[in-house]
Amino acid sequence: MIPVAAAQFTYDELTSIVGWYADMGVDIAIDETAHDRFSEDNKKPAAAPPAPVRPPVEAARRAPLARLDAMPAPASPDQAIGSAKEIAAQARTLDELRAAIESFDGCTLKRSAQRTVFADGNPQSHVMFVGEAPGADEDRQGLPFMGRAGQLLDRMLKAINLDRSEVYIANAVPWRPPGNRTPTPQETAICLPFIRRQIELANPKVLVCLGASAMQSILGVNEGILKTRGRVFDYPLANGQKIKAMATLHPAYLLRSPAQKRLAWGDFQEIMKLLKDAKA
Repeated sequence: MIPVAAAQFTYDELTSIVGWYADMGVDIAIDETAHDRFSEDNKKPAAAPPAPVRPPVEAARRAPLARLDAMPAPASPDQAIGSAKEIAAQARTLDELRAAIESFDGCTLKRSAQRTVFADGNPQSHVMFVGEAPGADEDRQGLPFMGRAGQLLDRMLKAINLDRSEVYIANAVPWRPPGNRTPTPQETAICLPFIRRQIELANPKVLVCLGASAMQSILGVNEGILKTRGRVFDYPLANGQKIKAMATLHPAYLLRSPAQKRLAWGDFQEIMKLLKDAKA
């Protein structure tokens, strides 16, 4: 990496650069130059210079990095899962659940995310779509499916005469993983009680998992998405009721593999059929 003198940039430009690193998943700065650690073994470390006084920066850029030190260390995974189950079960409305998720500190993803991404659309809808996790656009805006994948999802909904005001959209994980990586099994397990409770409170007639990660965590299916997509399952609710559920290809995957859109079109036709049967 070629060092660049900080003096070449204004403070606003440096702030923007730091914000970009945060978006890419960098949450700690080691040093600005390389060191020969072998030759430094017997050297006494020099005292660190006093921290420079910085003018205030806008909160959206400052918050993700500031929270890293301010937030308490999360509990063990088992404790976090148990706490999530207890907190989710106590929520009686979607608003209560949103507040509970926003105050939950048991998932490390919250430490680097800008916002909790809860849901979008109509919670009274007969159909609920659940994706994997927020991306950079969703993290900035606080709503699911706001980027290019969201624009494609909007067009897919329009193809079956629906729009966002007529569906309910959420994610299995409400916080963006650094660098848009896939959530780990541990992170997904901690967040699973929240999305399960969200599904129960929304109580849709049809549940659609977008992509393999959401399908595997919510429906408990271990097969690949290409083999499972389009199949209809009975999803059990805590009250003993069952709703129709299926999985389809994630819009982000379709952007990378446009030839597979024909499969997604078949799935969305099945969604239309399920909705029609539910309303009959």
